[in-house]
Amino acid sequence: MPQLKKNLTLFDLSMIAIGSVIGSGIFLTPSLIANSLPSPMWILFVWILGGVLALTGALTYAELSSMMPEAGGIYVFLSKTFGGLFGFLFGWVYFFVVNTGAIAALSIVFSTYLGYFIPMTPTQIKLAAIAGIAILTLINVRGVKSGAIFSDLFTVLKIFGILGIILIGFGFGSGNTTNFSAPLGQLPTGLSGALAVAMVGVIWSCGGWQHTTFTAAEAKNPKRDVPFAMIIGAVTITVIYLLTNIAYLFLLSPAEIAGSSHVAAEAVEKVLGPIGGSLIALAIFISTFGTAGIYTLSAPRIYFAMAKDKVFFHKAAEIHPKYGTPAYAIIFQSTWAIILILFWGTFENLISYVVFTDAIFFGLAATAIFVLRKRIPDAKRPYKTLGYPVTPIIFIAIEVWFVVTIVSEKPLQSLAGLGFMFLGVPVYYFWKKKS
Repeated sequence: MPQLKKNLTLFDLSMIAIGSVIGSGIFLTPSLIANSLPSPMWILFVWILGGVLALTGALTYAELSSMMPEAGGIYVFLSKTFGGLFGFLFGWVYFFVVNTGAIAALSIVFSTYLGYFIPMTPTQIKLAAIAGIAILTLINVRGVKSGAIFSDLFTVLKIFGILGIILIGFGFGSGNTTNFSAPLGQLPTGLSGALAVAMVGVIWSCGGWQHTTFTAAEAKNPKRDVPFAMIIGAVTITVIYLLTNIAYLFLLSPAEIAGSSHVAAEAVEKVLGPIGGSLIALAIFISTFGTAGIYTLSAPRIYFAMAKDKVFFHKAAEIHPKYGTPAYAIIFQSTWAIILILFWGTFENLISYVVFTDAIFFGLAATAIFVLRKRIPDAKRPYKTLGYPVTPIIFIAIEVWFVVTIVSEKPLQSLAGLGFMFLGVPVYYFWKKKS
């Protein structure tokens, strides 16, 4: 039987961890955050909180991935710790909402910014998004290494693009543009509610480092490289995001950021003029297209693992005899992402669904570290979580606070996410009975 090919190096995995995080968020969500928290220090605080969440999560998952370096990552952690139903529900929402929704969102964004150079109608933008998904599908079906090379190239390019924004902000901006000591003022929803709404944008922007765990079965040295790749990714994006937001605040005031739907473009145009807008449009196109490519590469390994466990379409468990990839799993995912594009919602509503359901499973998966330390204390752990038990407790506490608060702040999106998640319960038992 064909097998998944172990072609991914530490560099490849690190680029997946970084590239899957840096997508549209850092360009599109600062205005959402500034609208919720119109204070410079609080804006920076939530980005630091996002970095803490990413780093504590990466340190926690590093131990789990070193114990279970298998295709599917979090699906495997949940299934082996809490039972198949929990793993299935994670894969269920990842396929139908989280990852395909993210690919759909990113594809609309990169085709919209492609329209900056090639004028297109709304219908043509959707067609360009679909064509982009088709290209990414072909690249990833033809081999995990070809997908990794694409990931490496586009991640390096997007890092250079963001470093350009940072250099422009620090070189041409001024600390006098923004009063960093400005008070927060009155908030209609209170501080906790405002923080939770702001964290929707932050979590959307800082999430993605966990995609490295999905490809563990194709890593050359998974027990060592997958944990370190996640940690490298979490540290890198925390530093980059914090510097980028300081650069924005050196170029624009919080009010200007809150009132802009194209923060990066307006910030750079303030210094470079119209050419700055073109450069930012190119940077966003590269960033979002690259991230969509990584999501097309990584998440199908979840559906592959589900199909092997006989709780998904059996075709998804088939490995291409020539390319050694879960080709059908990739094609199924891309097909559903295209369907979502054809029935598109708003960007803000979509990311609310995505990060809410993500947070539930991320927090639950992190608790597996406590269960497994007690259940199998003598199991081999090539990597042990730094700062245990404080590190996973911080990660879980932030996720729980976010989930509880967002239910009160965005009840419709939260209920829709929960409803769809629980809809997966009878589907799981249908698959089990069928198998």
